[in-house]
Amino acid sequence: MTTHTRENVDTPQGLAFAITAYLLWGFLPLYMKAVSHIPAAEVVAHRVIWSVPLAGALLIVLRRTGDLRAALRSPRTLLMACITAVLISVNWGIYVWSIATDHALDAALGYYINPLFSVALGALLLGERPSRTQMLAIALAAAAVVVLTVETGSLPWAAVGLTFSWGFYAFFKKWLPVGPNQGFLLEVLILSVPALAYLSYLTATGTGSFGISWGQSLLLMGCGVVTAVPLIIYANGAKLLRLSTIGILQYIAPTLIFLVAVFVFGEEFGHARMIAFPMIWAALVIYSIPLIRQMRRKPKVQKLT
Repeated sequence: MTTHTRENVDTPQGLAFAITAYLLWGFLPLYMKAVSHIPAAEVVAHRVIWSVPLAGALLIVLRRTGDLRAALRSPRTLLMACITAVLISVNWGIYVWSIATDHALDAALGYYINPLFSVALGALLLGERPSRTQMLAIALAAAAVVVLTVETGSLPWAAVGLTFSWGFYAFFKKWLPVGPNQGFLLEVLILSVPALAYLSYLTATGTGSFGISWGQSLLLMGCGVVTAVPLIIYANGAKLLRLSTIGILQYIAPTLIFLVAVFVFGEEFGHARMIAFPMIWAALVIYSIPLIRQMRRKPKVQKLT
């Protein structure tokens, strides 16, 4: 038996892939703003439909279509994929709506809270024991949401919705017994059934946005590109990075969303957000300290058989 060794290190290729993906996600609001005049449900439907050929072409190039066929024959895998498909479609819908209705800051907040929510989810559902620093970070994030709720008189629903939908999506995705690329294609294939039905209804009633003009049609087709390409790039980068590095890099996207919301979209950074966002940033610093320490440790060599 041949033994191969692979160092658990950060590679330049992995960093390039991951940073590119997070930059694309960070500037995605600019694209979503361009289609903000179109109902969020219709935009999500086009994100689904036009992602299918891209995700399918990737599997053909990688010669991994056999895994997809096996997944389609497994009722358990299909059921789990239906759950993740529903969750990701809800996440996309809230995200598109938040950008269109000038709630991009809430979107940034939701994605800032995500890693902390995942830790809390692991503790509640998997019996994982968070460290003291993680508990402090979670408490700070929860307090920030309370501040926003008290100051504005209502929960930041977009932020909470994005946090919960993505958090549970990531949780159930862990149990989906297929690779990330196969899983993504399986999800959009499942979602393509209601998406096609909905778009067909819009076309039949003359209320659809596709086909009104070349520019608008190309923008809707491009929704598949801006959805699938970052995911594909990220999936390749994640294989070439340590988890601790990914944990730090994931803050790039919400930081860019925050900057775009304030300096490009001109969203108001009111008194409540002036208190809540620094609390979230402090929570993320506390949460990141163990990750940074882990990154500084000497990488271990993993033996693969």
